[in-house]
Amino acid sequence: MLTKKQLDLLEFIQKRVQRDGVPPSFDEMKEALDLRSKSGIHRLITALEERGFIRRLAHRARALEIIKLPESMGGEATSGFTPRVIDGDRPDSTPHNAMPVETAGAVELPVMGRIAAGVPIAAISEVSHNVAVPQSMLGAGEHYALEVKGDSMIDAGINDGDTVIVRETSHADNGDIVVALVEDAEATLKRYRRNGASIALEAANPAYETRVFRDDQVKVQGKLVGLIRSY
Repeated sequence: MLTKKQLDLLEFIQKRVQRDGVPPSFDEMKEALDLRSKSGIHRLITALEERGFIRRLAHRARALEIIKLPESMGGEATSGFTPRVIDGDRPDSTPHNAMPVETAGAVELPVMGRIAAGVPIAAISEVSHNVAVPQSMLGAGEHYALEVKGDSMIDAGINDGDTVIVRETSHADNGDIVVALVEDAEATLKRYRRNGASIALEAANPAYETRVFRDDQVKVQGKLVGLIRSY
């Protein structure tokens, strides 16, 4: 059984394939379903893939193929089109400098919970589990890991569900991506900008506004040094 949003997306993709021979872009899907972010479309696509209605083609970068349709849309679908790239799906190749953890001299780091890349969530203080991290990703000092929640840093290459590796520090330079503790109550992952006695925490997604605080309201808890992603 598909949800209404899943069915709406599948129907929209099918109509565009029939009309143009290619699936719509991520932005077109987001606009058609009136969603605020691309991450919502990603979740719908994943759900449709898990239910066997669509397939992401491994050798065509981030392309979609419709496998079947529900009875309400006329039963089985036919393929035979040439898909085009849609933003935000699985990459055809690994990112620059990416390396498999198991061959890189991994060390265990504590995962301190989830960090909001969006609206800040409660401050993080308890270890939830450990994660293996390549030794080459780490420099001097103490490090920890956090799971990312939200899509406000998506244009910096940080997606919902990623694990970020953070070096503990209370100092940050302008432009650094940091874990910031806001008013001793909320933790968030943002780009750091200081201007005199004020600190701006910038998102990397135009859907989110920059938040500005007095410098005594923000404490830097660490600086981003790496990222781990599972596909």
